[in-house]
Amino acid sequence: MTSEIQSLDERFMQAAMEEAQRAASLGEIPVGAVLVHNGEIIARGCNQSITLNDPSAHAEMQAIREAGQVLNNYRMLDCTLYVTLEPCPMCTGLLVHSRIKRLVFAASDAKTGACGSVFNLAQSEQLNHQLEITGGVLAQPCSQYLSAFFKTRREQKKKEKLARRRES
Repeated sequence: MTSEIQSLDERFMQAAMEEAQRAASLGEIPVGAVLVHNGEIIARGCNQSITLNDPSAHAEMQAIREAGQVLNNYRMLDCTLYVTLEPCPMCTGLLVHSRIKRLVFAASDAKTGACGSVFNLAQSEQLNHQLEITGGVLAQPCSQYLSAFFKTRREQKKKEKLARRRES
């Protein structure tokens, strides 16, 4: 990978990280995504499953829905999706169906990652489209942010459980 591409990948991943921070501010799991076409961000998304009561409202899904409106097309040909966490099977299926050319993700997901960690749906030769994948771009700060979020969430749940015990 050239240093120019690496620099662009890091710049766009920073924008995805801003979306992850937006998700956290909504009380959502902090995952963010941006979709890039011709060197420009055309769509953004952050997790909103809790906010919208919609299990499909992942960051990738939100960004791709917006991009469809911007491009006036359901195909995202020649687009790159940047996301702070490796996509799950649902989102990876969406990437394949929308014909995303390239996926760049930060942190791997050892539980539900469908782009190389658990399995690789994004490059399955059994499907009609395969994506180019670059993983690990700004992985450390994205992983740390997610870990800190879940640590805080566990501490909050522990405090709530103790408070309920005291009340009973």
